Parts: sequence; structure tokens; C-alpha cells
Amino acid sequence: MTREPISLTLPDVSAFARALKSDLGPDAPPHQTLLNAIARAGGYRNFQHLHAIHGPATPVETPEGRAVSRALARFDDAGVMTSWSTKRKVRQHCLWALWAQVPARTVFTERQISDLFDEMTTFRDPAQIRRSLIEDGLLTRTLDGSEYTRVEVTPDATAREVIRAVGKRRALAKQTTAQ
Repeated sequence: MTREPISLTLPDVSAFARALKSDLGPDAPPHQTLLNAIARAGGYRNFQHLHAIHGPATPVETPEGRAVSRALARFDDAGVMTSWSTKRKVRQHCLWALWAQVPARTVFTERQISDLFDEMTTFRDPAQIRRSLIEDGLLTRTLDGSEYTRVEVTPDATAREVIRAVGKRRALAKQTTAQ
């Protein structure tokens, strides 16, 4: 039987060693010993050698699970926002999900952007949504307030997860409706 090579990329070898240590139970070797064993298995003399060659890794950005859950609680199964949070952090993550649904590089009138937000929410307060998106730097408007445009920015990991989950809910709802 031939052996099929499987590639394994670890974003954080130390976290991998901690997880391995907890899986091995109370008789597991110390953390540093595990790091050295992992490095040797990868072809390095020890963990210091691995670290010297690859240098410090850029930290992996992971979504905050609790923040994602709190934001998603504001959306129904169809991905429609049902309530406005009084907590700023939750509200900001919800706004990212709305921002992601605004077409990029498109100029909207106030009526058009309000209609778009009305489709995305059940509580119908497009003025509050517009103001909040502008305050957070996700939407711009002309001085007279007649034109609105989405600002292209990169969301953090938590916002990306909320965007992904709400998008998935919307896609499932469309799919169910089409059937």
C-alpha cells in the first residue's frame, strides 16, 4: 500500500502543543518537550531551530465566538436583522453584515439606500442604520446627504464570521423560497 503524503500547516505550533498535551492526559511531557518533539518531527533540531528559521509568526486572527453569537441573535433564519442592539459592539458587528449586502462602487440616493436597508431589517429604521454606518466609516454621503456610497474596508475576523453566517442564512432562505 502506498503512502499518501498529507500536508499539515500549523498557524500556532504552541497552541498545537497545548492541545496535544491536553489530549495526552496527565502523563504528557512538559510543553517545551512537546514543542521540541514537534520541531524534530518536522526536520528541525529543536524548537529554537524552527523558530530561528521561520521567525515569529504573524498572529492568526480568530473570531470572537461570543461576539458572533450575540450579533447573530439579532438576525432571523432568513438573515434579516430583527432588532437594534443597545450594545455598541454587538451593533457594530451587525452593521458589518448589512454593509456586506450593500453593492460596492454603487452610488445610492437616500431613498434607494433606505429601501435597501428596509429589505435587510424588520424594524425599519434606515436613518439610524445610515448614521451608524457613516459613524463607523463604512458608508459615506455627500454634504447635502443626497448620495451614499459604501466604503471599501477590511472587516476583522469576528465581523467576517458574522458576514459569512448572515450570508449563509440569506442564501438558505432564498434557496428554500425558490423551491
